[in-house]
Amino acid sequence: MAQPIPQIDVAPVEIDLAPNELGEGPVWLAERAELAWVDIQRGSIYLLEVATGRIRTIPVGEMIGSIAPTASGRLVAAVATGFVLVDLATGAVRRLATLERVDPTIRMNDGKADPWGRFWAGTMGLDKRPGAGTLYRLDPDLTVTVMVDPVTISNGLDWSDDRRTMFYVDTPTQRVDRFDLASDGRELSNRRAFVTIPPETGHPDGLTLDAEGHLWLALWSGNAVARYSPSGELEATIRVPANHVTSCTFAGPDLRDLYITSAWTERTPEELAAEPLAGRLFHCRPGTSGRPTNRFDDSHLT
Repeated sequence: MAQPIPQIDVAPVEIDLAPNELGEGPVWLAERAELAWVDIQRGSIYLLEVATGRIRTIPVGEMIGSIAPTASGRLVAAVATGFVLVDLATGAVRRLATLERVDPTIRMNDGKADPWGRFWAGTMGLDKRPGAGTLYRLDPDLTVTVMVDPVTISNGLDWSDDRRTMFYVDTPTQRVDRFDLASDGRELSNRRAFVTIPPETGHPDGLTLDAEGHLWLALWSGNAVARYSPSGELEATIRVPANHVTSCTFAGPDLRDLYITSAWTERTPEELAAEPLAGRLFHCRPGTSGRPTNRFDDSHLT
């Protein structure tokens, strides 16, 4: 007989911030002891000092899909038209690269820094039309390379500790896929399914790997984050009191706090009335730890 899937309790983080329209991309900034994430639609970065609950907002002036810390203590960000550098002390935004094909009907979505100091981020059509998206890679020399094309809703990604595998989500496929990596991480090959998500349980969104190599996956329209073993077996489920769960990351001094972002967009007034925590940031201690956050290498940029 199959063992029941454990469930883990989660609670909203009590902070002085309106619920996110489309919260996404949480990352842990260890040297600042802050959690950072974005609200895509509002074009804002949020910085939460976890010890005190103080929160700060940095507007970037356009829709923002994802962020990653940099080697110099700044943030790199994927915005609607390309990539920018954000100074955390002043909030100043500096253009790094503009996409060759700037299309007002397409925006950036999820992204993350890789173990080699590069930043990956993907796009999607505002109307979610099939094949409108692309997964890009921004290198430290500021060249932008197309890595996967076409995709529909480029979403969560992460890299294994041995640097041989990249996990990746194109949401409408209902899969988390895995790619083999070249030794320098620049080339992808042998794409195949890691797990397939039954549509009735939600749609795959953001993800992160923990220190044991297990994968934690946010489920949009699924009220949950699911944990999968390295062989793809469902091991645990975190029930979240928000239907549109977008992403998750490990944070805190011991990297044992799991923070989960959510959204209230695409919910009817009736659904939101029944779901008062939609768009909130959530927290739990799931009993395992995460890994240090990868950084984009901006050491040569003044």
